[in-house]
Amino acid sequence: MTTVEWVVLAFNAFVLGYFVVLNGSYLILLYAAGRELFTFMHRARIESTDEIMRSPLAPSIAVVSPAWNESAGIVDSVRSLLALEYPNFEVVVVNDGSSDDTLQRLVDAFDMEPVEYAYAPDVATAAFQALYRSRTERRISVVDKANGGKADAINAGINVADTELVCVIDADSVLDTDALAKSARPFIDDPERMVAVGGIVRIVNGSIVERGHVSEVRLPRAHLARIQVLEYLRAFLAGRSGWSRVNGLLIISGAFGIFRRDIVAEVGGFDTHTLGEDMELVVRIHRHMRRERRPYRIGFVPDPVCWTEAPEDLKNLRSQRIRWHRGLTDVLFRHRSMALNPRYGVVGMFAIPHFVLFELLAPVVELSGLVLVPVSWSLGYVNWVFVLAFMSMALLFGIFLSIAALALEEMALRRYPSVRQLLTLVVYAFVENLGYRQLTAWCRIRGLLKELRRADAVWESLDRKGFTQATGSEAD
Repeated sequence: MTTVEWVVLAFNAFVLGYFVVLNGSYLILLYAAGRELFTFMHRARIESTDEIMRSPLAPSIAVVSPAWNESAGIVDSVRSLLALEYPNFEVVVVNDGSSDDTLQRLVDAFDMEPVEYAYAPDVATAAFQALYRSRTERRISVVDKANGGKADAINAGINVADTELVCVIDADSVLDTDALAKSARPFIDDPERMVAVGGIVRIVNGSIVERGHVSEVRLPRAHLARIQVLEYLRAFLAGRSGWSRVNGLLIISGAFGIFRRDIVAEVGGFDTHTLGEDMELVVRIHRHMRRERRPYRIGFVPDPVCWTEAPEDLKNLRSQRIRWHRGLTDVLFRHRSMALNPRYGVVGMFAIPHFVLFELLAPVVELSGLVLVPVSWSLGYVNWVFVLAFMSMALLFGIFLSIAALALEEMALRRYPSVRQLLTLVVYAFVENLGYRQLTAWCRIRGLLKELRRADAVWESLDRKGFTQATGSEAD
């Protein structure tokens, strides 16, 4: 056998082995996620949010919503937040140097006035300009500040929040009315250890939104958005539920997460110099608590739902995935000393290595295998059994994971009650592999290369189409 043949066979064997290990790790996560979801289902049957609404132990929450040029929807967004069902919360909107009339719309809609306020920040931010409070709705505050970016705006909101917990939400996202109550339960059950909780984020495209809340769940019309429904189910139900089970959760989505205010201030707030500020904060909290040897938990609750709009065209999808992978690359590089370090427990020994091998580098291995394994077979270097084994490991298992996540969703949450909707998603579990998966893998590689070159990081906002109102037609 020639040297070339040995090299090709060795590489193909490496790719096949890589996917065997990757799929094995996902099976373990899927098992842990199933355990976590069934535990959640059992508790949900015997507990209700009414108990939290009446509980004197319900911690106070500040809902922090950063806003930059959100004039068109900011008033409706704030009104939907005020309609949340929770006994003790306030809304802090941070106007991050908007160049439109975002601030004026808030002032007019809620009869707001500037108030005297001694701004003594726990976390450094861009220049504070004014604090406004409503004359008619005392739960609303608006921070007006110089532009500093999303993370900087969140930090400003944390600085003025006078609550035990802070809930961070995107200005263009929609929460279920009971989302705060369900997310607060882990803090009530374990007030000493629980430091952060994430909820599930779902795709709102195509669903009916009335008065700032989702009144009817429908599938998106756009094919790209439908595939992302499956992606989100995999990431949250089969991924984050599993990591939460072993206290190895590294990501709480920037679209919706609740944190203990004192811990966030203690670690220095959100980092303003990364595109992955949500993940970076969570990893930094893990690092801080482990170094201090303080018992803690970072959890995920699958039922408090945040609805967000997904990109429906290739331009916005490409921009989003490049940005996400740049953020992932940056965070893992910053905290590389935690990898395989027993001082950091599950996070250091398993979670971070898993993210490096099977999230950061996965698109490189996958695209290399999809190109070189078939080419090697066509040249006679490998046999068809090897090729079929690779395709099964690389593609069929992805289909299995999607269907398994959908099954977990149906058993635990049942947000898609129509059989037609469920069957449609099963079909898209196969369709996803016909170009979409390869496209997003290439976008992730581009993000990795950009971050390795340390190209200027620019936050590109997605083009939003807005929510479907009650007059909308069937989406599926």
